[in-house]
Amino acid sequence: MDHKVDEFIARNKNFSKMLTTIRNVILSTELVETIKWGMPTYTINQKNVLGIGAFKSHYGIWFFQGSSLKDPNKVLQNAQVGKTKAMRQLRFTEDSNIDIELLKSYVLEAIDNEKKGVKLSPAKKPLIIPIELQKVFSENELLFKSFNALTLTKRREFSDYISEVKKDQTKVKRIEKIIPMILHSKGLHESYKN
Repeated sequence: MDHKVDEFIARNKNFSKMLTTIRNVILSTELVETIKWGMPTYTINQKNVLGIGAFKSHYGIWFFQGSSLKDPNKVLQNAQVGKTKAMRQLRFTEDSNIDIELLKSYVLEAIDNEKKGVKLSPAKKPLIIPIELQKVFSENELLFKSFNALTLTKRREFSDYISEVKKDQTKVKRIEKIIPMILHSKGLHESYKN
């Protein structure tokens, strides 16, 4: 048991009894308790499986790969519709009753899925090179070859950096800025890394 989790539960007085109940269910399994992002997080083989949290009007348990859970009772909710793909939450309010057996079945399934490597792989978005950048590449073969030698992540960062602005003038300035980076095989954000 992590003493920081004790502190987290103590800070959330409205839900401390229910959070303790959830914690006890989780600790009855093989999950390892830790704190990540200021929240109690439970792992297996150093992989995040689930976490518990408390907010002003609710508390709950978050399953990192919750979209992979069967959810026959339809109690899981998307953590942030439109943003999260895999994460699901089981949310409670102050007057909610916790079905311990149901909760434990979800926790055990999440553990089993993690052991089996069941995961939702994020869809890879295609690399779309903006027209303005394509034009510069057509005029500078070395720049084009240098760009293609970069990792897909770096190429995507540069392409997004140009396409995210609307004004042509800003696009021109950004292209001028990234040309030396591309030629020196540097990523867009590498100057900030040490």
